[in-house]
Order: sequence, then C-alpha cells, then structure tokens
Amino acid sequence: MKIPTTTDIPQRYTWCLAGICYSSLAILPSFLSYAESYFNPAFLLENGTSVADLSRFERGNHQPAGVYRVDLWRNDEFIGSQDIVFESTTENTGDKSGGLMPCFNQVLLERIGLNSSAFPELAQQQNNKCINLLKAVPDATINFDFAAMRLNITIPQITLLSSAHGYIPPEEWDEGIPALLLNYNFTGNRGNGNDSYFFSELSGINIGPWRLRNNGSWNYFRGNGYHSKQWNNIGTWVQRAIIPLKSELVMGDGNTGSDIFDGVGFRGVRLYSSDNMYPDSQQGFAPTVRGIARTAAQLTIRQNGFIIYQSYVSPGAFEITDLHPTSSNGDLDSPSTSAMAISRITQFRIQQCRFYNAKGVSNLT
Repeated sequence: MKIPTTTDIPQRYTWCLAGICYSSLAILPSFLSYAESYFNPAFLLENGTSVADLSRFERGNHQPAGVYRVDLWRNDEFIGSQDIVFESTTENTGDKSGGLMPCFNQVLLERIGLNSSAFPELAQQQNNKCINLLKAVPDATINFDFAAMRLNITIPQITLLSSAHGYIPPEEWDEGIPALLLNYNFTGNRGNGNDSYFFSELSGINIGPWRLRNNGSWNYFRGNGYHSKQWNNIGTWVQRAIIPLKSELVMGDGNTGSDIFDGVGFRGVRLYSSDNMYPDSQQGFAPTVRGIARTAAQLTIRQNGFIIYQSYVSPGAFEITDLHPTSSNGDLDSPSTSAMAISRITQFRIQQCRFYNAKGVSNLT
C-alpha cells in the first residue's frame, strides 16, 4: 500500500491544515494564561477520606486566620506588642500580608489612640465586634508584614486622641512600694566645759498613695552651770495625690504657696494643683497648629532659627497641641520637608508671637 505524501495532497487542503495548526497554537496560550495551580487533596490520603480545604493555598502565600502576636505601629510610632485576631480576606492587602486582615475592637482602638467619639458608627459598636478600620476611618491604611509580624497603621492625626509629649497614662503611674524613710543631721561641739548638740530629722512612712511625714529637731546645751534640752516638733502632715483632679491633698501642718505672696504656715487641709502631673509640654501656654497634609510628611516648627517641634503627620487633617511653652518673642516658621505636602496650616495667634507665610504653606492665619 502506498503511503500518501504531501505531494499527493491537493494544495487547498495543505493550506487548510496549516490554518488549523496556526489556530491551535494561537488558542493554546489563552488556556495557559488562565490556568491556575491546583493540588489534588486525594494525594494526601489513599483511603479517599476527605481532607481540609486547601483552596486558600492556591492563591499564593495565604496564611490561616487566627490570633497572632504582632508589633503594632501607628503613624511610624511603636505602640507595643499585641495579640490581634486576623481574618482571611479576598481584598488586596499586599504581597506580605498572607491574605489576612486585622480585626479591631473597641479595646484595640483605644490602644492605638483613636478618638472613637468622632465616629458615631464606632461608638455604637459592641466591644467584642470586629470593626473594619479601612471602612470606618477615612484615609486610614493598613500594612501587615506576616514574616516580620509587624502591623503598620496610618491614621489621620486629627482623628487621634490628644496625647502630649511626655504624657503617661494615669493607669500606668506607680505609687511606689511601702517604705520607712529617715533623713537626719547631727552636729555637736565640746570644749572649755561646754557641751552643745543639735539633731534634726525628717522621717516618713509610704503606704500606697499615702505619705506620712514628720519634721523635728532636738537641742542640748550644758555649760557654765546651765543645762537645757528641748525637742521641737516642726510639723507633721499626711498627703496624697488626687489623680483625677491633677492635685495634691495635704492634711496637717503645711504652708501656703509662695508664687505671688510669702508662704504662711497653717494647720488644716490644703488642696492645690500640681504641675508635675501634667506633661512637660502642657506646663504653660503655647499656640495650637492646625492644617491638612496631602501626603505623609515631617512637620518642623522653628522659632528664631531654632527647631522647637518636629513630628510626622499622616495624610489628612492634623492638629498640634503639645508645643513646648516659650517665653521668647519671635516668628514661628512651619515648613514641611516634603514639597507641598502641607496644603494648609492654621495657627492660633498669641500676643508675643507673629505668624507669617512660610515655604510650603499656602494659607497661614
């Protein structure tokens, strides 16, 4: 039997076969481009028993949902290590997130310093309910690095609770340990038949928030046929801090303040404000700086050529309320390191300072 060759096939059929081959090659890449990786779970077990759902591993580096301990960062500021619940999501959360989205509740929102009262929908949420931060807070961003276990959150500064530099939450204040205190001074002189001695002490007891103090002195003299000794109780008082009032309570022997007039001794009760309970930046008066940042930028405030404040602001509105008090006159210059990143700055005008338009600031009042 004769085997047909290409010379035996008519020309028109040859062109038809070639067209079919080229069409097949053209269609083949389209199937390859839409192909997805698939792992048959039957390869794991030979008895045909069903296995866990492995579909989430078909889309790259997806991790199982659960509780992970991560380093929490807010606006490039380290907040602390926190156990956070993560849920699987189909949204685009980045190549390093492992397909996970953090689940926020009211306790976690307070930890990052978000002012929930500014968002009525957040204030009405239950404490244990999962909150989508991206939908609840405009201009907020979340970036989770699963390998480094680092969660970066960017929130407009205006939506955060005001926290001045040097601020420490009252619940983290330490009352100290129970202790007995004794400070004393003893001097004496003896010669030519005369003896003189002097002793002074400041003793106390610390128990919880209470402080008991006693101040006294003892004098002794003998000579020239004269002898005397005397104990003087200068003062005894008990005091404690009233944290909600940022005040100190003193009961017993004390003195009035001497800021304006001379102090006067008294025996009774005194309640006075304590500046030591306030952050350093709030122990005085300073202007408030408000503005809107187009992108993440470093805000620097200068006075007379010296930097008096520097901070990073995230995109959106911001408000600076923790400038350190200054008693010197001068202009406050507020340029930003990112070109035109700060679109508008509004500053509070005080009598001893003048404000003017600065580089990178389009509106300054």
